[in-house]
Amino acid sequence: MSNPSSSWVAQFNPGDRVEIRPRDVGFRGSWYAGTVVRREAKNTNRYVVEYDQLYADESGEKLLQETLDWVQLRPPPPPPEKKVQFKFEDEVEAFYSDGWWEGAIIAEHSGGKFAVFLRGFDEQIVLEEKDLRLPVQWVQGKWEPRFEQVQREKENSNFSKEVMKFTQGMQVEVLTDEDGLKGAWFAATIIEPSGEDKYLIEYLSLRNDDDTEFLREVIRACNIRPCPPEIIVVDGFKVWDAVDAYYNEGWWVGVIAKVLINSNYEVNFIEYDEKTTFNQADLRPHQDWLNGKWVVP
Repeated sequence: MSNPSSSWVAQFNPGDRVEIRPRDVGFRGSWYAGTVVRREAKNTNRYVVEYDQLYADESGEKLLQETLDWVQLRPPPPPPEKKVQFKFEDEVEAFYSDGWWEGAIIAEHSGGKFAVFLRGFDEQIVLEEKDLRLPVQWVQGKWEPRFEQVQREKENSNFSKEVMKFTQGMQVEVLTDEDGLKGAWFAATIIEPSGEDKYLIEYLSLRNDDDTEFLREVIRACNIRPCPPEIIVVDGFKVWDAVDAYYNEGWWVGVIAKVLINSNYEVNFIEYDEKTTFNQADLRPHQDWLNGKWVVP
């Protein structure tokens, strides 16, 4: 929403179709369809709204009405200008339990279905493409893409397709598609270029099948990045913090699921739907390499 210091305030009229951010704790991160009934009182910015699919009682006979601040309301988002091709790791809003909930795609299934991790429920569900949309935010009366969507568009732009050039001896991290290691980043050294936009690299921790020397592979430049800068974590991590966990010689992307004692954390590896306990010494804040810059989600 808009900066609290801004003088801009949204105005709604009776009958306006809106999306509602419920105030109850169990509905955080969700939007529900509804209609403005009336302004609570003249010269106020609070509105009485009626939900489309939430009811005031268990009988389901009377729709729920609430009085909410204007910041908990927004118009229904416009449809995308072009068809969205959803993919693994996309941040999305998923239609579930009669509302739109924040989540992330953790796997692609056949038949246009996707496994989505819903943060509000802390669970994974499989949904059809029609039940997904890209997150947007309503800022001072205008629709703007969320950071993740901007990042996605940049990744698909011509600018982002400029491949970074690496030099011999450079320390890097490499993303592998090998079974059992997919999604992890491994430390490596650039040995030499090997064809167009490819490099021969030598891993710093993975060894060959005979265990006689460190493994060498030819890797596409798009799966190579510089080593991320160190971020000092002073006060520890919090639940839902995005992290990289050092496991099986590589850095795996996950989120903090639970804060334990003695600087230990339970980390959920979203792609594999597994949870493992790590000490803070084996965790780092997750960063993305985007258009030649490190970005903290």
